[in-house]
Amino acid sequence: MKITIKRTEDQLALIRAMGSNNREEAYEAQAAVAELLGPIVSEVINNAPTVGNLYTTISYGEDDNPSLPLDLFHDITDENYIQVYSQQVAGGLPYSQVFPAHNELKFQTYSLDSALAFDRKYVRRARLDVVSKTFTRMAQEILLKQTKTAFNVLATALCKGKGSNNTQGSQCISGTQSGRFILHDLNNLITASKRVNSSWSGGTPIGGVKSGITDLLVSPEMVEELRAMAYNPINTVDSDGQAPDSGGDGQVAPDQLRQELYAGAGLPSFYGINIMEVNQMGINQTFNKLFATIAAAEGSITGGAGGGSFTQADDQILIGVDRSKDALIRPTVIQEGTSDDLQVLVDDQFSVRQNKIGYYGKVEEGRICIDDKALIGLVIGTTAS
Repeated sequence: MKITIKRTEDQLALIRAMGSNNREEAYEAQAAVAELLGPIVSEVINNAPTVGNLYTTISYGEDDNPSLPLDLFHDITDENYIQVYSQQVAGGLPYSQVFPAHNELKFQTYSLDSALAFDRKYVRRARLDVVSKTFTRMAQEILLKQTKTAFNVLATALCKGKGSNNTQGSQCISGTQSGRFILHDLNNLITASKRVNSSWSGGTPIGGVKSGITDLLVSPEMVEELRAMAYNPINTVDSDGQAPDSGGDGQVAPDQLRQELYAGAGLPSFYGINIMEVNQMGINQTFNKLFATIAAAEGSITGGAGGGSFTQADDQILIGVDRSKDALIRPTVIQEGTSDDLQVLVDDQFSVRQNKIGYYGKVEEGRICIDDKALIGLVIGTTAS
């Protein structure tokens, strides 16, 4: 990401005024820059294609008592709600009364902030690039914190998901072959998501079963495996039902699919699923380590090819998300006097003798998953089981 200030006479005059020896004039100019660039920084953060933006934003006022009415987000007959059997008169026939376990979900928000400063001499020289990079760095630091907290909630909900068989960890399935991501894995992932998204009675939902996956978070290595389908065999069984042998009977992908893979190396989508290539995912990467820590705490995630438990050095997680559901929520607090969730202020900790100008950015938000059935995981191993 990059924030750029246009080099116009008005902008240059405003930047130079920030370095004025008149404290009131300098502070007014600094506040004007914060008011000018604050909404831009907020827009850059909110439009960045990161894991954090898989969440739907809901805004609250500064003095609100934030909560979510769960009955507006879920069918009241959903299986995640409690069924109570009761009778109205002594000796009467008990009947099932279905009601939400919590009508209102209360939650806490937290602050993510970034404080940066630069030497006053740069604004006296009208160095627009220094001011621009300061606000760019602020956006990057807040975005980095948002991404980690967002993935933490995502991974925890996935590890604790019980799937269709009411077994914790069953929403993560194992890949077919170690070190490979093939069409068979994607096919299994779609089927697993259909099972997870059954109706409250375990049957077919009204309107039919959708794929259950709109977006797939993968590492660059897994995108490489998708591109490799253009020239590698894709079948897992031969016509006799046995695994392909070394006799060269592997079946390649259809010509049309291979041509699409050749032409679209970026792979924005595949099988109708949006592919989100995330550098933090993959062996020994940040998100994989975080997922391994959560999986070890829960003790329920199987490694790739069905072997052992998930370990970050031998397995990597691919996460499917159904964004058609309002399952991932990001509540934000809007400060008084502003319409943006990010508040950029002049940092007044510096005295005149320090010859510094500082800015402070803060966003107060939360991350919530109210329906873990919107998540599905695929574990690909790198070693034979």
